[in-house]
Amino acid sequence: MSIPTKQQALAILTPQGAWGVITAGVDKPGPGEILVRVESTALNPIDWKVQATAYSAVLKEYPAILGSDSAGVVAAVGEGVTKFAVGDRVLHQGFFTNRLGTLKQYVIIYADIVTKIPENLTFDQAASVPLGLATAAIGLYNKRWESGGAELVAPWKEGGRGKYAGQPIFIAGGSSSVGQYVIQLAKLSGFSPIITTVSAHNNDLVKGLGATHPIDRKLSDEEIVAAVKKITPKPLKIVFDAISLKATQGFSVDVLSPGGKLVLVLNNALPKERITGDKDVWTTYGTVHGELNREFGAEMYSYITELLSSGDIKPNLTESLPGGLAAGIEGLRRLQNDEVSGRKLIVHPQETSG
Repeated sequence: MSIPTKQQALAILTPQGAWGVITAGVDKPGPGEILVRVESTALNPIDWKVQATAYSAVLKEYPAILGSDSAGVVAAVGEGVTKFAVGDRVLHQGFFTNRLGTLKQYVIIYADIVTKIPENLTFDQAASVPLGLATAAIGLYNKRWESGGAELVAPWKEGGRGKYAGQPIFIAGGSSSVGQYVIQLAKLSGFSPIITTVSAHNNDLVKGLGATHPIDRKLSDEEIVAAVKKITPKPLKIVFDAISLKATQGFSVDVLSPGGKLVLVLNNALPKERITGDKDVWTTYGTVHGELNREFGAEMYSYITELLSSGDIKPNLTESLPGGLAAGIEGLRRLQNDEVSGRKLIVHPQETSG
């Protein structure tokens, strides 16, 4: 495969500054690494949040190339890589460095946290998987360290499939990308009922993924808590807030039973008096690149192809944005203005004119 020396990338031009398409070099894979020609990459809320807020402190260089979801074709492999070959279709999660960010035409990834795309998925569908699935799985199944998970037994582990049968789970934001994967993993783990807040027009979407009881997210906190109690008399020991804004954190902690665990995906915004000592609340770090998540991530990636091929895990619905990487600027504006519901926005880096 012919590999150029230069490529186009979508980047934050200055700290908390504008987005723009830039020309950047194409990295070469080192030992244990793969170079991927990115065919589809997804936009995520974390992208605009890093650009617009104090999250920008995580970036070390500017212009800064972000991007957490990639699907493409292996263009080159580094020394010691034997499981992948040039031409393989693969998906993986990116990270917040110019070398690993996926909002560009070619990206580097470590060979232990990449997997082949099954034949039943398009590049667009595959690009909707990495960040959402990683955040859901880490939050549910990784070890309970400061930014880890609830330490449940994963469904790909021996005895994990159906292990939590008859136990209820509550998910705030079931139609979000993360929420959709939490629902599906909860179903594989046997949880029932699977209760989630969602906009009414997404009821069929979440039911199709395994949710048993959608609740209108527009209800008040008190109404949501009452609805949950009406659905199940059993204690809710696992709550996953896939939105984690101040509003959702409030009712999420209220439905949580004493001795339960509340997984957040953004910083804890709850007043101290809302969290009793018998409720465990933390923010999960939803990336397989994190040092304490890497081992878990490598294990999970060894099962992703099978889970997607079997249909046990279904990708998000997607919306393709024509115009290459430049289309990502408008897409990120839509995400920031909460104009996207139940689907992932996808851009195609190879369509970028440069």
